Amino acid sequence: MPEYKKVGYLTSSFKLFHLKDQNKKEFSYHYHDFHKILILLNGDITYCIEGRSYQLAPNDIVLVHAGEVHRPIIQSESPYERIIIYVSPDFLKKYKEPDCDLSHCLKQAAAEQSHVLRFHGSRAAKLKTAIQSLDHAKNDKDFAASLHQEILFLEFMIQLNRAAMHDGIEFINDSASDEKIIAVLNYLGEHLTEDISIDTLSAHFFLSRSYLMHTFKEQTGYTIGNYLSTKRLLLAKDLIAEGAPITEVCYACGFKNYSTFSRAYKKSFGEAPRESLQNLKS
Repeated sequence: MPEYKKVGYLTSSFKLFHLKDQNKKEFSYHYHDFHKILILLNGDITYCIEGRSYQLAPNDIVLVHAGEVHRPIIQSESPYERIIIYVSPDFLKKYKEPDCDLSHCLKQAAAEQSHVLRFHGSRAAKLKTAIQSLDHAKNDKDFAASLHQEILFLEFMIQLNRAAMHDGIEFINDSASDEKIIAVLNYLGEHLTEDISIDTLSAHFFLSRSYLMHTFKEQTGYTIGNYLSTKRLLLAKDLIAEGAPITEVCYACGFKNYSTFSRAYKKSFGEAPRESLQNLKS
């Protein structure tokens, strides 16, 4: 059974794409180790994120946190056009003050248990202008182009957060999601580092093994084992970046021995844990 892969690489603070698919195509479940912001311009799209499904409308903004498994489902032959922005979590951390936390919208979306923002009212015009300016600047080759793009990206994030703070944004509810699987996902997130088995989950949620395994895979694209492994490795990467000793990270993240942890880490991130630590110090 295939494992679901990390897709995309980010070597800068952020990266923007304007994409348009004329033909209907199939997307696999995947994740990133950076945040993803998607603005839908056109298309008949259902967006699936961590067991939740959202029917999108033009100009909806989709927020996908680093490590969240997701995929779009194309529902018709209508062209799928979108702006995608990859954002480094470390870049947002640079702007984390009491009166200036650019990750506020991400936190608010998580608190609302939603991944989709629909903007309206007077704030919509400012936000739309910020999106258009950022999009137009993506191919800028003039003097200080990179700095100009960063300024426009910060303007977009400021307008997005202002809209979120001042009721200029509606957080869209998911549709047709399996609430039992959502409960399982929440439980796994809260007990990620503990010893969890399918039998334990089945008993805790009063579900049969077969129903749990089949429905979890259907709703998330993951087996339960792959989901746990992926989330534990992402947690391990964060802990290593924060300076935690690697051996402690291994066991703290639920791995039974270091060799298994190291192999899985290298397979997911392309480098061994000690190489990650060394690269952070260089």
